Amino acid sequence: MKHVESVKRILVLFLGFIGLSMQTAVYAWFWFSTYYPIVSSTRISVDGYNLGSGLKLYFRGHLLILAIYFILLLFFSNTYGGLKIGYLKPMDVFFSQIFALFMVNFISYFQIALMRNWLVPPLPMVEIFVVQLVISFAWAYITNAIYMAIFPPRELLLISGEYSVDDIITKFNSRKDKYHIRKKMNIDEGIDKIYEECLGNYDGVIIWDVPSKFRNGLVKYCYGNNIRIYVMPKITDVLLKGSSQLHLFDTPVLLLREYAIKAEQRAIKRFFDVVIALVLIIITSPIMLITALIIKAYDGGPVLYKQVRCTINKKEFRIMKFRSMKVDAEKDGVARLASKNDSRITPIGKFIRSCRIDELPQLFNILKGDMSFIGPRPERPEIIEQYLKEMPEFAFRMKVKAGLAGYAQVYGKYNTTPYDKLKLDLTYIENYSVWLDIKLMLLTVKILFTPDSTEGVEAGQTTAQKDS
Repeated sequence: MKHVESVKRILVLFLGFIGLSMQTAVYAWFWFSTYYPIVSSTRISVDGYNLGSGLKLYFRGHLLILAIYFILLLFFSNTYGGLKIGYLKPMDVFFSQIFALFMVNFISYFQIALMRNWLVPPLPMVEIFVVQLVISFAWAYITNAIYMAIFPPRELLLISGEYSVDDIITKFNSRKDKYHIRKKMNIDEGIDKIYEECLGNYDGVIIWDVPSKFRNGLVKYCYGNNIRIYVMPKITDVLLKGSSQLHLFDTPVLLLREYAIKAEQRAIKRFFDVVIALVLIIITSPIMLITALIIKAYDGGPVLYKQVRCTINKKEFRIMKFRSMKVDAEKDGVARLASKNDSRITPIGKFIRSCRIDELPQLFNILKGDMSFIGPRPERPEIIEQYLKEMPEFAFRMKVKAGLAGYAQVYGKYNTTPYDKLKLDLTYIENYSVWLDIKLMLLTVKILFTPDSTEGVEAGQTTAQKDS
């Protein structure tokens, strides 16, 4: 198993290096044929005065330019998941590459402009981007085919507890290219029988909602026999994962702090919130103005929709959104999430929700201090009360300020169950860092263009809570 995993890792790294090298080679071609001649040419002022010769580079200078491009491409590809061959579907890899290439080429354009000390023609950079997209699309599918030919889907044994396995089977079946659940067993069949089955011809074991008294033994047994384990964590597992390790004496001690984010981290976080919110309000003001005019012209109703939500310590505030539903969407007084093909959503609302334009007024909530850019999404008090009845731990996610985007939005969906959403939000809270905020901001840009992330709840559901 170790040998197979080593080969797999080497193959993924090699294929990733080939992909990055091809993209860098495209940039190198345009650099030498188009942009370097512009950068190195004689600079003439507006009045016709010669400002001197342009930038002259030798071999190491050119190598540095290309190395910077390669490193930027490696960073953004890794951040967006553009190198996760075999882990993501080929279309998802390609989609991630689009964002990585756009970010790198955007930065590189201004890097060249700085070397020229003036703007350079943008068309060659567009050509670079188009050629790279073609290469990236072919690379994503060819590398995935190579990976799947060498490494077929893993054969798995599913061990469950008292709850239904339908939900977890549906999730694993959505990736039949990676996983195949060959057999299902319940803990009631007997722990000794399960131990014996684990030693069968499987590539891994899924432990799903197994009581702790059996789960701990299963994990140790599988680990001791070099069996790959897929465990769906409990709330306690997530909290402990974010703990600090102390070395006060010869016994390992895990420290789980009573506060979530430190004072200095909160200050830095607030600084970024204010600066970025101001910049985005200025940039998106034309979009907000046009959206407001269209909504008003459609049915004459109010442009903004204000709703009571909860932030840190369950403090209530009025969140602002562009109205995407009919004026009387909740005339029955029942608080409910949007469902799939919800008839209450207007045609304009459907578009602005898919593009996340309806969320733009929340930039003013951020400026006011009700919200942060990154954090758990604020829920309605009525829905929180419903969740708390079944899951008291849901209150844990209000240890920090609510956010415009967050960990659960990047790695989950609109209709992700409250329990899974809580685990994702607690992962963010207990592992907080400034870098994590920056990473989630970058990933949020990608999520804006992912249709699945806005998928509503099923018809008949008022919340994302599902019956077990």
